[in-house]
Amino acid sequence: MAKRPIFQDVTEDTTRPAPATGGMIDAAPKGARRAIRAWLIVLFILVAAMIALGGATRLTGSGLSITEWKPVTGALPPMDEAAWQSEFDAYQQIPQFAEVNPDMDLAGFKRIYWWEWSHRQLGRIIGLVWAVGFLWFFLRKRIPTGWTPRLLGLGVLGGLQGAIGWWMVNSGVATTSLTSVASYRLAIHLGLAFTILGLIAWYAMQLSRSEAELLRARRAAEPRLFSISTGLMHLAFLQILIGALVAGIDAGRQYTGWPTMGGEWIPAAIWQAELGWRNFFENPALVQFIHRMTGYLLAIFAVVVWRKSRRSPHQVTRGAFTVMLVALAVQIGLGIMNVIHASPLPLALAHQIGAVALFVLIIRARHHARYPYETSLRGARK
Repeated sequence: MAKRPIFQDVTEDTTRPAPATGGMIDAAPKGARRAIRAWLIVLFILVAAMIALGGATRLTGSGLSITEWKPVTGALPPMDEAAWQSEFDAYQQIPQFAEVNPDMDLAGFKRIYWWEWSHRQLGRIIGLVWAVGFLWFFLRKRIPTGWTPRLLGLGVLGGLQGAIGWWMVNSGVATTSLTSVASYRLAIHLGLAFTILGLIAWYAMQLSRSEAELLRARRAAEPRLFSISTGLMHLAFLQILIGALVAGIDAGRQYTGWPTMGGEWIPAAIWQAELGWRNFFENPALVQFIHRMTGYLLAIFAVVVWRKSRRSPHQVTRGAFTVMLVALAVQIGLGIMNVIHASPLPLALAHQIGAVALFVLIIRARHHARYPYETSLRGARK
């Protein structure tokens, strides 16, 4: 050992080791988590608006008004009367015009055109917002570790959604047997929209807390509640797909009674032998019957999940599941009113927006089951 200088303070330790660094749970937040979360919230709002606008486009019969897919040049609408007439001439060549709108004039065509153009334009805006945001964070190296594939995946799914959108529209443009888009293609299109929306919501929730906070929260997770709420989320997603099938063939406007269907508990037309397996996609009686039965099953399952959540020691988690159950009750009420009044545009849109709210609230409750907020005796959230 080296000798100490005679005047060195005996309390001074020149061999003191460097402070120990903490593990992942104590690590400082990395990346622009708050900024990325804000960007995702903007994307969430735009996608939710896209779903609502898509519903309005279908309900107004506007989805086939643009008969070509031009991702870039199609951003500009017709600029003069000759261009408008050219678009109208193309529309007049498809079955929807001949069988549904044979008396439509140019002014009527413009009304449905603007719905579909707005829907496509909003899709372009969503793609632009994603691309600009992703490149900004990526080039500045502000994306947290492990998040690049997730955020890139959202863009890939968005591009796929655009292609599926045209595949859906093409079913009513390139065939001579349909006067609207194929219902199963509509279900795939809507299903992917909800998948994208759900992923954005989950990612935004993840980014609302640091990795250290999430690690601490996961130690208090409730696996059984998380598992059963995952099942509820999947059932709600299935119900959304069935709802798209109902919308695709206007089944909601053909049986307007409740709780019976046309005065029958099980409608006589529930199975048409000539349709075979296509009854599940094209028979209004069967499709609406399945939608109703799945709705009842979803309500029962939600109550079971809610009762399970009452045993949670976390107040915020219990509250999240209660809000979810209230949203489900409102959605059921909107569904009944929608059927009774034969799906008028305002009620049908409210029902679709209600599906968005319910789906996201189920995801939120599920997130709380996985990453609960601990609360003190005074109710303060930790």
